[in-house]
Amino acid sequence: MKDRIRVGLIGFGTVGTGVVRILSKEKDLITRRLGVPLTIAQIADRDITRKRDIAVPPDILTTDPQRLIQNPDIDIILELMGGIEPARDFILNAIYNKKHVVTANKALLAAHGEEIFDAACKENVDVGFEASVGGGIPIIRAIKEGFSGENISAVFGIVNGTSNYILTQMSEKGREFLDVLKEAQTLGYAEADPTLDVSGGDSAHKLAILATLAYGTPVPIEEIYTEGIDHVTPLDITFAETLGYKIKLLAIAKHFDGKIEARVHPTMIPKEEMLAQVNGVFNAIYIIGESVGESLFYGRGAGSMPTGSAVVSDLIDIARNIQNGTNTRVPHLAYLPKTRTRLPICPITAIDSSYYLRFRVGDRPGVLSEISGVLGRHNISIASVIQEGRKGSSSGDGVLLVMMTHQAKEADIQAALSRINQSPFVFEPAVLIRVEEKNNNGLTRNIRT
Repeated sequence: MKDRIRVGLIGFGTVGTGVVRILSKEKDLITRRLGVPLTIAQIADRDITRKRDIAVPPDILTTDPQRLIQNPDIDIILELMGGIEPARDFILNAIYNKKHVVTANKALLAAHGEEIFDAACKENVDVGFEASVGGGIPIIRAIKEGFSGENISAVFGIVNGTSNYILTQMSEKGREFLDVLKEAQTLGYAEADPTLDVSGGDSAHKLAILATLAYGTPVPIEEIYTEGIDHVTPLDITFAETLGYKIKLLAIAKHFDGKIEARVHPTMIPKEEMLAQVNGVFNAIYIIGESVGESLFYGRGAGSMPTGSAVVSDLIDIARNIQNGTNTRVPHLAYLPKTRTRLPICPITAIDSSYYLRFRVGDRPGVLSEISGVLGRHNISIASVIQEGRKGSSSGDGVLLVMMTHQAKEADIQAALSRINQSPFVFEPAVLIRVEEKNNNGLTRNIRT
């Protein structure tokens, strides 16, 4: 038994300061729950002179992370610097020095998680990563422990607050994407370079982690179909509203017939669904289990204090293991390493879905029947049509034609649109948005059961 648990923090930025603040503010509470104090022994950061809104003793600051990694008194290394390198090198060195690790680095885990967790298994140390997905939402622990007896058929939801804020503003106020993005940057909801958020890349990193935990298989980030929100327009949001839907950027993983679907893209969901009511910077993640049905996890998906809270929960969990003389009580990736198997990841062309299609076409007789004919020849049936009437005397810009399809194969949809887009009466490439709904069993309609 130790008299205290000592933590070395690498990265004293937004989340790092949140962690230090929580450990200071909740010191007595944490000690009561853990039995001994949990303290920050050393902090490494590239800039230790910058003024921060939380004070720490100057003598615990250093610019050299190796001082923490090599310090025999430090029990846990906390990596909050972000990025791939040198964070990967620091984490692996910490593991090889028999130190437990906590990280919030979803990009690193998505790209090199297998290597990191293999090393941790060999060195018999814990790796906590609750803060890598969903900010303060305890979704990692829920999958690893709360649903350990569940056959999970789907994990899906809103896992990027920046994109959700942008889509909410576009939906509620009819604003353009770039206008809202600039506002989000001003408010601190979006990074100076927002590419990972709006392109869907950040959501894909998080989905890789969730799907790996849920299904006991590696999910390579490059095999996750990823599409962002930068092409979503107020026009499509308005049509979605008219049709009874909201547009959200969803991360979706499903398991069926020994295969995995893993995809990120803008998705239309019925307005009455709880997920459609998740607005602003909030996240929400559904888990659908064979026995338990559906469970929804909702909360703040980012920020200094929510993410810091998730980090502290990992620190306490590992500290309890240290005090009890145990580790890796729960497998890092929810499954025993020898039972994990590589399952095939379906390409996007292999999925079935319903679709929203928007065309800008010439205002002349027969266009609707020609498009319908192409769709029909590709085994795609139409559920509903909105045909814009002519406005004014000029139709040089074409008119809008919106279709909702019944469930169809993505490969058929893409083949049909390729043919339609070549037609002389189509003025611009068709817009496609996938649709997710639920059936009476509480499962998303596109899950094969």
